[in-house]
Amino acid sequence: MDFYLTALLQGLCFSALALGIYISMKIFNIPDITTDGSYTLGAVITALLIKHGEPTYVTLISVVLAGGLAGALTGIIHTKLKINALLAGILVMTALYSVNISIMGTSNLPLINLSSLFTLINISANLNYNTFWILSIFVIVITLLIGYLLKTDFGVSMRATGNSESMIRSLGVNTDRMKITGLALANALTAVSGYLVSQQQGFTDISMGIGIVIIGLGSVIIAETLINWLKITSIWLSLVLVLGGAIIFQLVLAITLDIGVNPNLLKIVTAAFVLLIVSLPRISFRGSQND
Repeated sequence: MDFYLTALLQGLCFSALALGIYISMKIFNIPDITTDGSYTLGAVITALLIKHGEPTYVTLISVVLAGGLAGALTGIIHTKLKINALLAGILVMTALYSVNISIMGTSNLPLINLSSLFTLINISANLNYNTFWILSIFVIVITLLIGYLLKTDFGVSMRATGNSESMIRSLGVNTDRMKITGLALANALTAVSGYLVSQQQGFTDISMGIGIVIIGLGSVIIAETLINWLKITSIWLSLVLVLGGAIIFQLVLAITLDIGVNPNLLKIVTAAFVLLIVSLPRISFRGSQND
């Protein structure tokens, strides 16, 4: 049971990452690879500040600002220098590797027995249950903030930029600023996910962000599939399904390990699962067309 509870905790930690991917890829239609670097950046800053005994709220603010800066840099390169968004993300992600290793000074920082977000409040005597309740509250607050933002005039302008950039530009909206802001927000959320994961697993590793975009993308694809099947138009329900997608993704990986699949093959299983989720609606659609 604890095995699946750990998977649930991982899913909650990756919820912020999934929301970030949802904003960049589904609202702005930008494949942002900065994710790999900003996720690690959030974890690195978290480890460093916790090691120095900084308060949790100071650490969180620092992580949000650092992730937002990384995303904004990608947005500036893309919009102002007219560099392809995918290449801009790769450039920033590559640069962030050097930044992260320079900040850490080592490839791994342990956080065992140090004060963290999950030791601030004792809701339950069981550490895993205590972590679950704190994570749940944390994720709910983030989701409410993002949902509220997307319902404001500014949020509607962001969504319109992704849907019809030329139309919203004709209405006087600065689409470049919207993209920069959107990527900054997406990567701030991604960094928050690194902030949560590093504390939940008790260490930060320089390579922990490699391929992390696949986890976020897989979570969003699961959510998108459910949104299309259920014909959901509400932004609130869409965000809830994105959170659900992150949890489902981790539970599927947990089941894979539980049935005895070699952990060394987990990346292959992850890629295959994402491929299945992507192709399943298309296979069903083609089948119905042939009928």
